[in-house]
Amino acid sequence: MDAVGAMIRLVRGAFLFAMLALAAPSQAKFAVCNKTSHPLMIAIAYSGTGGWRSEGWWRVAPESCSDILAGPLKARYYYVRGVHVGVDGGWDGNRFFCVGAGNFSIKGREKCRKRGYFQAGFFEVDTGEKSSWTQNLSD
Repeated sequence: MDAVGAMIRLVRGAFLFAMLALAAPSQAKFAVCNKTSHPLMIAIAYSGTGGWRSEGWWRVAPESCSDILAGPLKARYYYVRGVHVGVDGGWDGNRFFCVGAGNFSIKGREKCRKRGYFQAGFFEVDTGEKSSWTQNLSD
């Protein structure tokens, strides 16, 4: 009887653990995963209640992921720029936003150079209005 009782307790414990794991709220965020063998620097741009904003730079180690924005996503479209560290290449696009040489948080996307910033291309990410998104970048 002890072996049967132990088995029942084990099954009940596993079931309870599985139910708690399913019930736990997921952490909403925008994350970027670096599927390359070089570090990346990431910048992101989006439109919110205060207008356009671009932010950066986040360093993402090779073969790892980094949370770029925390909390539920508030827009459907986000714009990302990725730059390889130490080698040529990266990810850009035809949507232009202001960026800084160091860490930055810039309101607006107009007159970048007049405000002391650079203008750079970003690619569009359609999150489909999901509350969380992970963008993979690979060679």
